[in-house]
Amino acid sequence: MAKMKGTVVVHTERCKGCNLCAVACPSEVLELHPREVNSKGYHYVYMKKPDDCIGCANCGLVCPDGCLTIYKVKLN
Repeated sequence: MAKMKGTVVVHTERCKGCNLCAVACPSEVLELHPREVNSKGYHYVYMKKPDDCIGCANCGLVCPDGCLTIYKVKLN
């Protein structure tokens, strides 16, 4: 089976910090930013461990506000 590498682009201004994406991530890649907030005052999610992302898109499927765009590539 081919190994996959993924990345998540977070639209920080749309994120309300519900944390559903971080809970859904099997690789524990996402986390709410501990200090920074967006213009609405919400702690937004960010990729804490970007090298562990497998591009499964579970985070994007559970995000109620469509804040995440997931990209993945096959590694040879």
